[in-house]
Amino acid sequence: MAYAVRRVGAFLITVVLASVVVFWILAVLPGDPASIYAGTQATPGQVEALREEYGLDASVPVRYVEWVQGILTGDLGDTFVSKRSIADQISSRLSVTLPLVAFSMALAIAIAVPLGFRAALGRRKVSGTVISAVSQLGIAIPAFWAGLILVAVVAVRWQLLPGSGFTRWSDSVWGAIKSLILPAISLALVQAAILTRYVRSAVLDVMNEDYIRTAQAKGMTLRRALRRHGVRNAAIPVVTVLGLQLSALLVGAVVIENVFALPGLGKLLLDSIGNREIIMIQDIVMFLVVATLLISLAVDLIHLAIDPRLRKGAR
Repeated sequence: MAYAVRRVGAFLITVVLASVVVFWILAVLPGDPASIYAGTQATPGQVEALREEYGLDASVPVRYVEWVQGILTGDLGDTFVSKRSIADQISSRLSVTLPLVAFSMALAIAIAVPLGFRAALGRRKVSGTVISAVSQLGIAIPAFWAGLILVAVVAVRWQLLPGSGFTRWSDSVWGAIKSLILPAISLALVQAAILTRYVRSAVLDVMNEDYIRTAQAKGMTLRRALRRHGVRNAAIPVVTVLGLQLSALLVGAVVIENVFALPGLGKLLLDSIGNREIIMIQDIVMFLVVATLLISLAVDLIHLAIDPRLRKGAR
């Protein structure tokens, strides 16, 4: 419990420091958003009224405190262009991004774990060599390039799945799932290739441990010894990589959503950058930062659950 409390405390401190950095970086950018959106024909009085409406006339510390209060209360304000609620826009876009990331990670795990075990067990066989070579090739393929190939082949030539756009969940659940299949595969292929290499390395390390050889000396096969005694130890480094990969998926979704024209959080972020929606950019970036830190915290707590050495060290 003490270890978990320390990790949560470190998470909260990091979130506060990250919020200061995110706000400060965007606050010092050149250009006045109020002048941009008021237009070249606006009078100084109209520009000033717009700055007062969005609180841009206040000092940087005051604006930071108001921004944090808005995040904590869920009142993120409205955008300059559409005058729509920022909180509503972000929540609606998360209904696309979060399922996409979840599908991609589940698919990557389903591919990488069995292939990684197979590559480790067959390290001196043709199958293990082929899996290692293919995974090495997959690491070098950008996710957006894989997405373009899938669109050209599966969506355009074979016409099996939609290559762009998104069907809302309220309109058709199956239609929404079909819209996410190709983007999820694009993200998952690269992540699976990276994860396969780490699973293979983790299993190979466990195979060389004395307790595995002792189990084999008692009559267990290598596969059974790994299943019974090696899975938990092999999972420790893999869980760390999974946390890193999940964070990478959140960032990778920004590119993939634009390749497949998905109305997700990444598309909203790029549109906001193009429109200089500073408040929207701050909120989205802060969400991504907090999500990444939460993933890191979850990885630490999972390590505490599966590795008794950490609990012993904490005591």
